[in-house]
Amino acid sequence: MQVVKIILIVVDLIICVALTILAMIQSKDDEGLSSTITGSSTNNFFEKNKGRTKEGIKKRLTIILGVLFVIVTIALSIIYIA
Repeated sequence: MQVVKIILIVVDLIICVALTILAMIQSKDDEGLSSTITGSSTNNFFEKNKGRTKEGIKKRLTIILGVLFVIVTIALSIIYIA
């Protein structure tokens, strides 16, 4: 049981560091109020294929790592309670 705790702690730390790095290298995609005023269109080729770009992959990977972080952290708390 002690080996499982150590493995989960190491995995949790790796996910945490990777999640932090991914969150820091992502560009800000919020255009704010200026896009509302100017009426910029999001119906273009880039917006339709955004999931295939580097930014889309980073965003998807960040979501996956966030979910994994929550799952591993909950598993760690269950193991430490038992």
